[in-house]
Amino acid sequence: MIKQSSYDNSSTLYLIPTPIGNLNDITFRSLDIIKMVDVIFCEDTRETLKLLNYFNISKKLVSCHKFNENSVKEDVLNYLKKGMNVGLVSDQGCPIISDPGYVCVKYVIENGFNVVALPGASALNCSIMTSGIDSTHFMFYGFLDNNKSSRINELNELKYCKYPIVFYLSMHDLLNYISDIINVFGDRYFSLSHEISKIHESIYHGNLSEFSNFNDEIKGEYVLVVEGFNSNFNFNNLSVKEHVKLYLDDNNSLMNSFKLVAKDRGVAKSVIYKEYYNEESD
Repeated sequence: MIKQSSYDNSSTLYLIPTPIGNLNDITFRSLDIIKMVDVIFCEDTRETLKLLNYFNISKKLVSCHKFNENSVKEDVLNYLKKGMNVGLVSDQGCPIISDPGYVCVKYVIENGFNVVALPGASALNCSIMTSGIDSTHFMFYGFLDNNKSSRINELNELKYCKYPIVFYLSMHDLLNYISDIINVFGDRYFSLSHEISKIHESIYHGNLSEFSNFNDEIKGEYVLVVEGFNSNFNFNNLSVKEHVKLYLDDNNSLMNSFKLVAKDRGVAKSVIYKEYYNEESD
């Protein structure tokens, strides 16, 4: 077990959230830390430079993205070993959350240096708060796979999650991604946030099927919140095999799953047993 004392005046890696739209969303503390650190590792130096120029801050910037993070982690550690403080930012929002940084953070922890995360702007939080969906509990999934078959497999794994699911979606193939979600999840209530905290921020609410009429200009980043699986769902719309899998995924035994499915459908367990193995052999 490793214990960290975050504020013991030793060299520290600071994870600094940056604005997701309006540059004034940055916190006073984040600005103070940016000014204090000796170097900033950033996803795109050009994007970070825009932020620093806006606040008249000059700082050494080093590129750290998903393609070079394994090598850059040594540079981060070397700065810390020299007694320097290091900042890490992504282009927008919180580092690590569907953005680079995890490799560096893990490596720094393993080598005994502090890692401190600052509170700040988050597309995830904003989209949940404005969704109108009960999010006492929710699942954050982030980006789906670009490959369609892999994406469908991911969605099938998520299909019966009873909590709202949050997806990050880019403008590329937005409607195709949502079409895949509809095909796997069925029609559910959703909230889609676009250009969060910018002047053209827009939030769409409704049923997923309404996307057949979506004709707005598609650009920028989107956050989709989809309501969870409804336990009052008509199970007869599922195949017996799909229905049994619901209970198997909840760690029930196969025989107990047969019993629960039979109860849901109002038939004898022997009927479910027979249909399940008939479907297995098809």
